[in-house]
Amino acid sequence: MSKIILSAAIRGAHQIHDRVQKRLDEALEKYGEKQEIGFPNTAYYLPIIYGMTGEKVERLGDCPKIMRIAEDLLPPVPAENLWTPYLGPGLDAGMATLFMEEIEEAIKYVDGPNPVDGIWLGAADDVIMRERGVEFVDGTAPGFCALLGSAPDGETAENIVKELQQKNLYIWTSANYNGTTVAEQLAARDVQLGWETRIVPYGREVSSVVYSLGFAARAAMSFGGAEPGNYRRVLLYNKNRIFAFVITLGTVTDEWYANAAGAINYGFPTIADTDIPEILPTGVCTYEHVVSNIPHDQIVQRAIEVRGLKVQITEVPIPMAYGPAFEGERIRKEDMYCQFGGNYTDAFEFVEMKEMNEVEDGKIEVVGPEIDDIEEGAALPLGIVVHVAGRKMQEDFESILERQVHHFINGAEGIWHMGQRDIVWTRISKKAKEKGFKIRHYGEILHAKFLAEFPAIVDKVQVTLYTEEAKVKELLEIARAKYHYRDEKTAGMTDESVDIFYSCTLCQSFAPTHVCVVSPERLGLCGAYNWLDCRAAFEIDPTGPNQPVEKRGVIDELKGQWESINEFVYQNSGQSVERVNMYSMMEDPMTSCGCFECIVAFLPICNGVMIVNREFTGETPCGMTFSTLAGTVGGGNVTPGFIGIGKVYIGSKKFIRADGGFLRVVWMPKELKELLKEQLQKRAEELGVPDFVDKIATEEVGTTEDEILPFLTEKEHPALSMEPMLA
Repeated sequence: MSKIILSAAIRGAHQIHDRVQKRLDEALEKYGEKQEIGFPNTAYYLPIIYGMTGEKVERLGDCPKIMRIAEDLLPPVPAENLWTPYLGPGLDAGMATLFMEEIEEAIKYVDGPNPVDGIWLGAADDVIMRERGVEFVDGTAPGFCALLGSAPDGETAENIVKELQQKNLYIWTSANYNGTTVAEQLAARDVQLGWETRIVPYGREVSSVVYSLGFAARAAMSFGGAEPGNYRRVLLYNKNRIFAFVITLGTVTDEWYANAAGAINYGFPTIADTDIPEILPTGVCTYEHVVSNIPHDQIVQRAIEVRGLKVQITEVPIPMAYGPAFEGERIRKEDMYCQFGGNYTDAFEFVEMKEMNEVEDGKIEVVGPEIDDIEEGAALPLGIVVHVAGRKMQEDFESILERQVHHFINGAEGIWHMGQRDIVWTRISKKAKEKGFKIRHYGEILHAKFLAEFPAIVDKVQVTLYTEEAKVKELLEIARAKYHYRDEKTAGMTDESVDIFYSCTLCQSFAPTHVCVVSPERLGLCGAYNWLDCRAAFEIDPTGPNQPVEKRGVIDELKGQWESINEFVYQNSGQSVERVNMYSMMEDPMTSCGCFECIVAFLPICNGVMIVNREFTGETPCGMTFSTLAGTVGGGNVTPGFIGIGKVYIGSKKFIRADGGFLRVVWMPKELKELLKEQLQKRAEELGVPDFVDKIATEEVGTTEDEILPFLTEKEHPALSMEPMLA
């Protein structure tokens, strides 16, 4: 390790130690040892400390022990620039730095200044971590950049960040230089910050770097099956699975060096725009550890090369930047040039299969006014009609492709889209109009993305965009008739009506033993993949994560267990799961990866189950919050009495059928109950209990079994008179 970097990292770690020790002493004197500390809504305590040591920091009184661990790691401050042929002392100083800064950031939540302030977001809770974790699984987010300091000017900062966004990377900003930060430079240029746009301003001080590395540690424990305290597995998981790197903009201080050394432990290299000493030999990182003096217009590409990150980008011929990072961008009314749909005009999108000779590939036509023909603030009707053709295209794939229109259009900078089918609402910003964006560019986006994302089934794409009111109304009726036809076609599908289920192992990159089995009546627990989606995915990519699983050799029809499914799950779970009951949560339930929309948990006193969705952060009757439950149920675990599910599965006839089914539900958050009210009511009426939904308790009734039991008794909830769930 360079003697300058090594000595600077050690000096910086000692400076951080002195500051944090003073802060901790003051907090202990002011609040006492029993004062609770931590990051809000996470089951991982202080995640770097928890992941590396297994120690649960829950109170101020737990911190002195961690400080002693950090002190044991800290090498003495060298009298002069120290050189060694290995990285050990610097890496130890870096890890000690992360432990101490995590304590410092946790104290801020008690004593201030609160890390969540203005544009600063502080620690990501487990809901965000699991939602965003899906993107690391499916490749839409190939990695992240921890961006420290500030650029020479706002334009340079925006150019660097926009290039990172176009590479589909997350940008997590920390630290200030010359009195400002990249996040503040972007905010001054009206660039939207937040998880939605993948620009995440964790904090203004360098210590907020721990939120980035804590996220990485949680990913290893939650999705990678790493046990808390198994530091080797946590670090190797990050080196091999989480493709992250650090970019520093500005003078690298001793404390920055100490944090960079901490990141190197994870296999995350540092790329700097200043002339600092380099560490080029490989070792802990995949390639170089520190690379310096990189020009701003080359720094993103150089960082990607150093980290060994493979980024695939589809060129979309529009005058705006394009990538998933722009999907969360909002176009406010004052920033809008024109809009379509919503409550203002008719708007729809419709994908239809045609024969090969009926589609002219690349033909894009606007029927009606173009953007240059309308005034600022106008609202036009819009019909997006996409005709596709392919030798392997099937009618059943139309709806699969149609659902992608939302994501594809939203990927354009300066364009906002929501809804699907005939409830579309989309806006074009003034900024996009100024740069030359036309209505026809909607078609350019769809043509490029359908061909790039679905090459196995789509050979030709033709797009017609209708903005003429009479024509939109005419075609809208045709589209609605087709929507209804599709719904009727799939509504009657049951598990008994098919001979093949489908697997989904997409999340095995995070949860190696997890195997989802998707059937017509049980969608994937992430809520994103149903049986038709998986069938289409298999047709598109026969070697992908969605494989057909023949349904043969019934073992228990009620519980939903078959010989063939057991064999498939056993082989594809690394021979760790021998049996799966599709319709039971009490006996050999399906594994859960961590991407589930909801968790179902057994409540013994109430003889029923509660369901909690990830958006609900409060306490639940099983005594655990969603995040705590997720830490237990996820990671590819089989946990009798607990399962992860997709929301739609609650209304399925196969919902925990072997355990009593839908009538076992005794509690769920009010928000979830309202969201699914129509679906829940329909299922209740099918079962002959039309007032059942009113019998389900919410947090307004109580958040413990003792609190909700009187309500259930008064309402004569069916679960109370059913056979005991726990035999």
